[in-house]
Amino acid sequence: MVAELTALRDQIDEVDKALLKLLAKRLELVAEVGEVKSHHGLPIYVPEREVSMLASRRKEAEALGVPPDLIEDVLRRIMRESYTSENDKGFKMLCPQIGPIVIIGGQGKMGQLFSKLFQLSGYQVRVLEQNDWAEADTILSGAGMVMVSVPIHATEQVIHRLPKLPDDCILVDLASVKELPLAAMLEVHNGPVLGLHPMFGPDVGSLAKQVIAYCDGRQPETYQWLLQQLQVWGAKLHAISAAEHDRNMAFIQALRHFATFTYGLNLSQENVRLEQLLALSSPIYRLELAMIGRLFAQDAELYADIIMSSEDNIALIKRYYACFGEAISLLDNSNKAEFIEKFNKIKNWFGDYAPRFLNESRTLLRQANDSRQ
Repeated sequence: MVAELTALRDQIDEVDKALLKLLAKRLELVAEVGEVKSHHGLPIYVPEREVSMLASRRKEAEALGVPPDLIEDVLRRIMRESYTSENDKGFKMLCPQIGPIVIIGGQGKMGQLFSKLFQLSGYQVRVLEQNDWAEADTILSGAGMVMVSVPIHATEQVIHRLPKLPDDCILVDLASVKELPLAAMLEVHNGPVLGLHPMFGPDVGSLAKQVIAYCDGRQPETYQWLLQQLQVWGAKLHAISAAEHDRNMAFIQALRHFATFTYGLNLSQENVRLEQLLALSSPIYRLELAMIGRLFAQDAELYADIIMSSEDNIALIKRYYACFGEAISLLDNSNKAEFIEKFNKIKNWFGDYAPRFLNESRTLLRQANDSRQ
């Protein structure tokens, strides 16, 4: 039996080596694709190509007796690596006539990310940090674009601190709230104004598939090249008004982060043993615990700023608190029938999204289980 297993495992090892050689070849081809895209200014992420390719591979896998989900999982992981490697080839500069791009807060993590992307595209980048304001006029001289990438609580203050910019200079901010920063930029600058909100952290390997919300401020025709440049880098753009953006972020960020903070607070006060929770967890709870832990591995001030950025956020969280109390009353009254009734009412409200999210979550749960030691 041992000899038979050894022979089979040796064959598996040879197949694995062949797969590695094929992966290396694929990455070489991806690098060549990256050079072509860079030369012609093409986006690194093309949704239609990805959908078509995955559909073809799934069909071919099924014909060979290979589970289609397996080949899709493998290819998606390979493509993620491919998008990251395409960054190394640089990107086409879509606006070569633009003056220097000044990033205020360019040494911060998000500032560094955008500085790198602009430099990979051939733009001249300058950085203005907190200790550089004495030389601000020099640093900002002739700027074609000024990008404000500072903590939320400092964004408006920094905008109001700006000296007079050239009328054709594009003023941009990256804050995760938009109404007040956009209003401040429109107040201090007479030229083009644009609000951006990258819906991702600075640790992304690539902008492929990453969403950037944008809010038009003034003279949108002057910064269309910038929106196109973001797409060349792989980003998916979503146009939205500043007011609508902030209403949605109250749910996407403020309420979600507060709920996560509260759950972490409760775990710490209950003094549970995390190693036991992990040992006993289902894949879905392991994933949930990972997302809670992820929050507390980051900057506390950032999340305090997001949650406390507006009175509307606080009001929403208070309504959530009241809703939580209503749900607890079902438990106090042991009202199982009403619980089921409300459950089904919410299920109907989700409609087709519920089964869609069920299918999407399966992949995440498999990945969470794969990482179990």
